[in-house]
Amino acid sequence: MVLTRLPLLTGMAQELRRAPFPLTEHWRRVGNWFDRRVRCPGLRDELRHYLRTLPPQAAAAVADRSRETTTHYAWCLLDRPEDEFSFWLHEYKPQRDWRHGYADSVHNHRYHFCTTILSGGYEHERYDVALDPDGHLVDSAVLRHSIVCRRGASGALLAHEFHRIPRAADNTMTFLVKSRPVRGWSLSYDPITASSQRHVPVEARLGELVERM
Repeated sequence: MVLTRLPLLTGMAQELRRAPFPLTEHWRRVGNWFDRRVRCPGLRDELRHYLRTLPPQAAAAVADRSRETTTHYAWCLLDRPEDEFSFWLHEYKPQRDWRHGYADSVHNHRYHFCTTILSGGYEHERYDVALDPDGHLVDSAVLRHSIVCRRGASGALLAHEFHRIPRAADNTMTFLVKSRPVRGWSLSYDPITASSQRHVPVEARLGELVERM
């Protein structure tokens, strides 16, 4: 019998679907799996092949699910509602085109994620933060760790952890697996102005919109 290797995303998705535990509750284990999985040679080539061979309808779905931020383009490669995860590519803009307030702010996320650098690199900072009594804003942030990450580096971040990418090399691109949201919002903090914001996704604000009409 001839065995054929599954395409990268298909194989990774099947492995995550077979996990004998809830992914969001054991994301550190997902991080260990991801670190081993992305060390396979030719990761970027396989992702390039995946994108080039997408049927037109699937390519349109990728474009429709993706979005632009002030610092990068977030391309959603695979996202099935029944899955506990989604796959993404982040294409960082040249530093000269960044607009202040996204990756370069101190922030957390509504979801857990794992990431690896496909090309380029960036400076990555982790922070210890103090929240206001309601937990809705950041009162202060203290730098805990800073490292320059280059192609091939990988890591995981939980939703309650705060980080910052103050600088990225041109042509930096990363591959990520994200969990489903585990929080209703995320927070950001500007270390220059010491101001904080709470970010609620627009789809979660529909009820508030109705009340304001």
